[in-house]
Amino acid sequence: MKIKPLLAVAGTLFVALAGLSPAHAAVDEAAALALAKKNDCTKCHALDKTKKGPSYKKIAAKYKQKKLGEKEAIKQMTEGKKVKLEDGTEEDHKIIDTKDPKELSNIAQWILSR
Repeated sequence: MKIKPLLAVAGTLFVALAGLSPAHAAVDEAAALALAKKNDCTKCHALDKTKKGPSYKKIAAKYKQKKLGEKEAIKQMTEGKKVKLEDGTEEDHKIIDTKDPKELSNIAQWILSR
């Protein structure tokens, strides 16, 4: 029977091609942290403790539950919407000073990876 060798070749080819699928770019942590510091994000947010705003860990937990977590995080950083602070007060969220989609994606992914 010629079907078995054909199936073996097809299976091998499928596995080989699956390995060629594009992988998500790795997060550049140094660039993300530099952008966060440049924009004074660390004034209100810390990696794992609450400051004026929630920790990045808490933010990541919130957005990871959403299908569009990265888009939602970027939207929060770029639209300046009102945010409720840990003390119950509200203020406009500072708009991040970059329009570069790669930088925005990188910092959003960095936050979501916490």
